[in-house]
Amino acid sequence: MNLYAIFAIYKFEMARTWRTLMQSIASPVLSTTLYFVVFGTAIGSRMGEIDGVSYGAFIIPGLVMLSLLSESISNASFGIFFPKFSGTIYEVLSAPVSPFEIVAGYVGAAASKSMLLGLLILATARIFVDYQIEHPVWMICFLALTAITFSLFGFIIGIWADDFQKLQVIPLMVITPLTFLGGAFYSINMLPEPWQSITLFNPVVYLISGFRWAFYGVADVHIAVSFGMTLFFLTLCLTGIWWIFRTGYRIKS
Repeated sequence: MNLYAIFAIYKFEMARTWRTLMQSIASPVLSTTLYFVVFGTAIGSRMGEIDGVSYGAFIIPGLVMLSLLSESISNASFGIFFPKFSGTIYEVLSAPVSPFEIVAGYVGAAASKSMLLGLLILATARIFVDYQIEHPVWMICFLALTAITFSLFGFIIGIWADDFQKLQVIPLMVITPLTFLGGAFYSINMLPEPWQSITLFNPVVYLISGFRWAFYGVADVHIAVSFGMTLFFLTLCLTGIWWIFRTGYRIKS
């Protein structure tokens, strides 16, 4: 295991975050803060409780997931796309670094940045809404698994994309709508049939449900199903990356 190579890639990617602190950290936190002000304070004060949880506190896990998913994909996809775009990817591929070490460096940095952002959003939420975390270990577990899984997914998008426009297609046109329709601002149990059953085909539902259970002990889907689906998504992404390096798809040409 070439730990020096992993750390070098990781350190390089993290340094880019500190150089663009306003864009990487401050902007997502500010955007989520506006959600807390509008939905948590203004609208939430006029709404009743959902599953025994105040509306302002209920939407916190969904808002964290909304930022976590988009930032994980964005960080990882840009991290691997720019070396492809500039041609420096060949220096990495020709170095004595295995595919696992390359992925560990890029994905590890992207996941670290996303987890840091998620924790900052939780700290910011405390200013506007009073909430508790019943299962802190599970909360960190879901936070880490989701950040790693979607950083892997972002890595795949960065390999697939051949221009800057394609980097934004999946996050904006697919992930964000799925998050809004996946119970970020409501419980799917509030939906009538057949929409409640149709919503279960949305993979983001399981991520938000499991994360919300870690906070309040309430969930739209059983915690075992949510955890299993998270591991399933992680396995799919790992399989996709293995195939990319196995075939050299858009990474060696």
